[in-house]
Amino acid sequence: MHLNRRHFLQQLGVGALSLGAATTGLANSVPGLESLLSPARTVKLPRSIPTAQGVAPTGLLDFANAIEKANLNVHSIMVVRHGQVVGEGWWAPYAPQLKHTLYSLSKAFTSTAVGLAVAEGRLTVEDKVISFFKDQLPATVSENLAAMRVQDLLTMSTGHDKEPTPDMRANGNTNWIKVFLAHPVDHKPGTHFVYNSGATYILSAIVQKLTGQPLITYLQPRLFGPLDIEGADWEVDPNGINTGGWGLRLHTEDIAKFGQLYLQKGTWNGKRILSEAWVAEATTSHIQSAGGKRKAEENDWLQGYGYQFWRCRHDAYRGDGAMGQYCIVMPKEDAVIAITSETGDMQAVMDAVWNHILPAFKATPLPADAAATALTAKKLSSLALTYPVLEATSPLVALISGKTIAFESNSIKATAMTLTFGNDKCQVKFSDDQGNHQLTCGINRWAESESTLSTKPIKLVPTPIPGERKTLIAGTATWQDANTLLMTWRFIETAHYETVTCRFGADAVTVEFESSIAKINKTKDARPVLQGKLQAGALSHKG
Repeated sequence: MHLNRRHFLQQLGVGALSLGAATTGLANSVPGLESLLSPARTVKLPRSIPTAQGVAPTGLLDFANAIEKANLNVHSIMVVRHGQVVGEGWWAPYAPQLKHTLYSLSKAFTSTAVGLAVAEGRLTVEDKVISFFKDQLPATVSENLAAMRVQDLLTMSTGHDKEPTPDMRANGNTNWIKVFLAHPVDHKPGTHFVYNSGATYILSAIVQKLTGQPLITYLQPRLFGPLDIEGADWEVDPNGINTGGWGLRLHTEDIAKFGQLYLQKGTWNGKRILSEAWVAEATTSHIQSAGGKRKAEENDWLQGYGYQFWRCRHDAYRGDGAMGQYCIVMPKEDAVIAITSETGDMQAVMDAVWNHILPAFKATPLPADAAATALTAKKLSSLALTYPVLEATSPLVALISGKTIAFESNSIKATAMTLTFGNDKCQVKFSDDQGNHQLTCGINRWAESESTLSTKPIKLVPTPIPGERKTLIAGTATWQDANTLLMTWRFIETAHYETVTCRFGADAVTVEFESSIAKINKTKDARPVLQGKLQAGALSHKG
């Protein structure tokens, strides 16, 4: 993950795996395979076994082993070959029915919306950006700003020396368009690449200005509907404009469908959805990209940039998002790979694809190999993320269960917490100035619950989208020692999780938070260690 993405994230503040089976008979013929078929949700891509599509199943196994050995925190993968899903998986507690935050993979969908609008004659890529926002312009329009085109937004070559997104979001700004247009344009547009989420936001604003609809609404009958993508949601700015450059949530299979649409050059079920010319233009390199830490021939961030798509090694291309959200399209292999994750080493995930899955693709179908298929299926069916499993209980449980911990005054305005133990669970109640929040942790196992806690902006606050259903959390708790309770809260429709450590002293309790982003970035969590006391002196009886 290159530095400007890391900076952008700081500004934001923010399973079972199956081999596709073509028939029930085939599933029954391979031990364990029937249990791997993911549950029906919407109209799905067709399934097949790997060998029938010329894929060596051990390549999928090797990928999973490599990911786990490197502790890359991948959440899901789906591999599509010749239009058939040949491998799919979710590392528990992630699951196929859950959406996942896409971060900058959202950009490829914004680009697609622009392509659809171009096909409808609403704009061209040569149109000047200022022509859409004449009432939002700065007092003096520089020559470079005046020259900026839609194409420059698409290719991250707006001419900015520093991307304007942090300024757009800072200081309670409510007019992001105006801040973007006022930002200095230091270079001639089209000549200088700077990764620029604000530019993608402006594309979203243009589509909304031209159509009278937010991006997600515009895409519904044109993209999401035809591809049977259901339940998509997308963050908005203070004025209801979809953020464009981030904030879309979809299922893993939705990502795979999107990639398959591009692989099929814009057609779906025999119907033209997106212009073939647009697909070609969007996925061709228009400017030298920047990023990564390795030399060009080993670096998937230095292969060139198209219209919100990155070129890859091995003549592939991709949409991608921070911390490892991928839609990789491999035209030579007639394959698509969708991945979600939260990793600090995005290149390592790409390397695992090239090292293990790519060599598994063969030119023709392979002989059936029930033994290899069963061995791979057995491994992949047990995929799960690791979590601490230590002591199941402590002598303190009887003394603290159901008792309220009252916190001293603190910057996150937390007021109290209650831990109630029973039935191999810990029920957590947490109160702050926004209200009372609850979640459930399994003892040495995952337990799923809905909560008003949220990771946006990576602190304990209610979900900020009015009317949105509660946040899904998978929680687990374990006793690190007799006085220390360690909890993990995974926000399983995002990329993120929290580690929460409660330490019980003779007459005091401390609660310490560490976000997964802080862990990845190797920084100290900005939140304070909460200082509290159990009401009614519950710990005074500790022997």
